[in-house]
Amino acid sequence: MPATNGVVPGFNTPGVGFDQPFEMLEACHERVQRTLGLLGRLSDHIQAHGHDASSRSAAADILRYFDIAAPLHHEDEERHLFPALSKSDDADMRKLVSRLRADHVNLSALWSRLRVVLLAWRDLDRPPSISKADHALMDEFSQIYTSHIPLEESLAYPRARSLIDAAQLADIGREMAIRRRG
Repeated sequence: MPATNGVVPGFNTPGVGFDQPFEMLEACHERVQRTLGLLGRLSDHIQAHGHDASSRSAAADILRYFDIAAPLHHEDEERHLFPALSKSDDADMRKLVSRLRADHVNLSALWSRLRVVLLAWRDLDRPPSISKADHALMDEFSQIYTSHIPLEESLAYPRARSLIDAAQLADIGREMAIRRRG
């Protein structure tokens, strides 16, 4: 995927830049939710109409997002937010960080399985229809994100904001941008 102005397309939201790392993380959550919505619509479309150019295109979009952007987002949190939060005197915050890290591991494992399904839907001339196992996999993947995002936005991000000073925030933004350059 070619880079535009040094940034891979799809990783920046208008009005939000890497000089605002928390806003970038929140914008990524919005894209996760939109992409999960697309996954649900893809499932409905395949059940109603079977596989076609639309389903292949949607599968490609979902693959692109969760193969590229989502791992970078998780890495941002793991590198820049969770270490500071893990040092907290607050046992509940340390427990939350453990849960968020476990969610990242679970999401990665689920994605590796869901990815195989989506690759078939995108690439095969006669891809399989949606099985009960596929539905369960999509539901579990979506449900983890659905519970994960509010915990980050309501608890982890506000606490991390209070622990990270302006210089550290600028460094975080620069590192996030560098990891996304092509």
